[in-house]
Parts: sequence; structure tokens; C-alpha cells
Amino acid sequence: MDFNDIIIKRRAINFFDPTRDVSEDLIKTLLDEAAKAPSSFNLQPWKIKMVRDPERKATLRALAFDQPKVTEAPVILLVLADRDGWKEGCDTLEKHFTNNLQPQQREWFINTTSALYGNSEAASQAFANKNAGLFAMSFMFTATNHGLHTHPMDGFDHEAVKKEFAIPDNYWIPMLIAVGHLNPGTEIHPKAWRQSANEMILE
Repeated sequence: MDFNDIIIKRRAINFFDPTRDVSEDLIKTLLDEAAKAPSSFNLQPWKIKMVRDPERKATLRALAFDQPKVTEAPVILLVLADRDGWKEGCDTLEKHFTNNLQPQQREWFINTTSALYGNSEAASQAFANKNAGLFAMSFMFTATNHGLHTHPMDGFDHEAVKKEFAIPDNYWIPMLIAVGHLNPGTEIHPKAWRQSANEMILE
């Protein structure tokens, strides 16, 4: 698919076909492809909690303002942003270091990530959310390329979802993503107004 087609076809749809599944293998393919997204120092401070079980989705729906797409979509992803992803000992930091850097770079690397992202709670939060957001957008484009539809959601009770799904304290949940197929017969309206380049650029 041409990338311009992906840009146009990627929509946040509200109506999923509850009769069509998306295999776990395909979801894993999407995650592998989406992981090519950029991240600060390649720290990749994100994880995914996948919710497929109907009863668990029903529980999640109750915590997400009763949005029908939570139970209609075959898969809901909880995008988890790791506020500790910059810390020495974090699995993604250590794997990046082992695979891409030299031992003599370690002190510089740890000091730099700590100075940039560990100097305050706000810095750690921003670091986690920005990078998880880049990954999430990459995932949604990738899903579109594979003929699927998605919908990112920030309408949910964050603390209740963390508690119900046993999410460790170092993770923030910037969004849920519904993944599936468009419900047959659903009309997709043209994209809503977007800023033009001239409107975006501040003088």
C-alpha cells in the first residue's frame, strides 16, 4: 500500500465487526513492525498488555465509559509507557546497550539518560509518554497497511484500569487501542478539518 493511502485510510473508527477475529500471530507481526518507531536513545520505553477475552473486555469497557468498541473489537491493546525506561537495569536499556554499544560507553550512556529523563517526575513522565506515543502511531499505521482498523482511546479510568489489570507502578497508560475490522455497512465520513501548514507555523 502506498504511504499516502495509509495516511488517508488510517481512521479512528467506532464500529468494529464483532464476528471477525484478528489472530495473535498477526498482532505480533504488527508489534514487530511498529517497533521500528523512533525512540529516545533507542530505549523503547513501552510495553503492551493485550486483552482478547470477552469477559476481560467487558470489565475494561465498564472502566472505559462503556464504549461499545471495547467489546466489539476483537483485540484491545493497553499501551504502557515505562517511566523507568531510562534507568540502569531496565530490560530494554540493557538489551539496547548489549546489542548496540561498547562497554566503554556505559558510564556516558547511563549518565546521559539519567540527566535527561531522571531529573524529575515530570521528565520521566514526558519521556515515557512521548516515546510510547511514537510507537502507538507507528502501530496504527502498520495496522492500516495490513487492512485493519484501529481506534486510540484516552477515555478510561486510568487508576482503575491499572488496578484491575495489575499494571506495575512504573507504567503509565497513555491510551488503549482497539484493533479489528470495520463493521460491514458502516459509512466512513471524510476526514475532519485539519490545520494547514500555514496555520501550524507560528511566525
